[in-house]
Amino acid sequence: MAVFKNFTSTRTAPVPDGEAPRTATGQAVLPRRSQIKSILPQRGSARVSPPVTDRTAPSAATTSWFQLKQKMHENLLEQMNLSIIDQVDTAELRREVNAIVLQNLEDEDVSLGSDTFNRLINELMDEVLGLGPLEPLLADPTISDILVNGADHVFVERKGLLERIASGFHDEKHLLRIIDKIVSRVGRRIDESQPWVDARLPDGSRVNAIVRPCAIDGPSLSIRKFSADKLTMDKLVAFGALSEEAAIFLAAAVKARLNILISGGTGSGKTTMLNALSSHIDRHQRIVTIEDAAELQLQQDHVVRLETRPANAEGRGEISQRLLVRNALRMRPDRIVIGECRGSEAFDMLQAMNTGHDGSMTTIHANTARDALSRLEQMVIMMGSELPMSAVRSQIGAGIHLVIQLNRLADGRRRITSISEVTGLEGEAVLMQDIFAFTRKGIGEDGTVLGHFGPTGVRPQTGDVLAAAGYALPADIFRDAEGPN
Repeated sequence: MAVFKNFTSTRTAPVPDGEAPRTATGQAVLPRRSQIKSILPQRGSARVSPPVTDRTAPSAATTSWFQLKQKMHENLLEQMNLSIIDQVDTAELRREVNAIVLQNLEDEDVSLGSDTFNRLINELMDEVLGLGPLEPLLADPTISDILVNGADHVFVERKGLLERIASGFHDEKHLLRIIDKIVSRVGRRIDESQPWVDARLPDGSRVNAIVRPCAIDGPSLSIRKFSADKLTMDKLVAFGALSEEAAIFLAAAVKARLNILISGGTGSGKTTMLNALSSHIDRHQRIVTIEDAAELQLQQDHVVRLETRPANAEGRGEISQRLLVRNALRMRPDRIVIGECRGSEAFDMLQAMNTGHDGSMTTIHANTARDALSRLEQMVIMMGSELPMSAVRSQIGAGIHLVIQLNRLADGRRRITSISEVTGLEGEAVLMQDIFAFTRKGIGEDGTVLGHFGPTGVRPQTGDVLAAAGYALPADIFRDAEGPN
């Protein structure tokens, strides 16, 4: 089929996004061939034709809509030179897509209304330039997580609660193509030999994907979105995640360069809290961040971001967090920030905290502050060293100053449940005391968890350290005066 047959040479004025070019008489026309050839491939280019889907088409017409979109998408991919598509202006590319689709609809003798045509163009643009059915979900500010359990099951999280939505994926191949598009952008791969991968989107959103044979029911994709509106400590206080007094204490702790461990379960807000705390770091200090998949969004100018690398197909070339921590120590850092401690790098992190890199921070998966310290012990043991447990606990007692525990409550809200101080060792036991804590009071009629977050009445031993650093805090901040939260 000749895609560009019967095109008119009538010059057209620029048109708004989503509208087809038209002649002076109002008839839809195609642009000149010279406007299109810049993205056409050479003859004999390989044809790529993944399926395309629709998220909003009426159920009675779903099959025909899928087929139409798939055919239009196949034709676009057949005619476009995808290797230079990123060099074409989006508005110009949209006009060219409009023209090609109009010609194909004419050849197929298909008539579409203006709204339907615009929807078709929008979804084809998402497929060509973006992540297809994921694009509207990524653009929705109310969605914090996108969970794809196979091509037919898509869930999103809004305000801490999960809900199922209509799947926008046509089949497993379509989902696999989107996953491959995500991971290839950051130089990673996913296939049967490496069936899972951690990656990130350009905006910093965290991505995890796993495919067959490990994913029995088909590819699974999890996206933890990062809000474009950065959450500061003031905003966390306004949302009720912690009290104003606790925010003042934490700000002073970061400025005074206390070492902080942020603990919590999956989706409890650990990375958000780490980003918020980092805003109090002096902008003149050199910060080195180390992550499996880069997602921290520090606001300082002097930041060096390091990211791990998985092994290649031959099992070589892996760069672990531990190797990066060791390298970071040679980079003259003022502070080291590890996105998440999950293995033997915990030992090197403790070493750094005990050898002059004060003010370092990291996160860890644990249900309580006490469990967080136990997990640190286990990670050091996993390293395979023969260090006695007393030496490990001594490192923890001397290196960690504060443990911030976060939890996702039953009503979906994320909040700090305790801020604990590590006070040292007694025998072989690491001692801790809660400075601030959340006390649950019950469940409201609307399902909201009721409770009070405030000081426990214990004055922290680190108060002298804060005062010496010029951040003396009034005693009222730590006075136990329970009130409404």
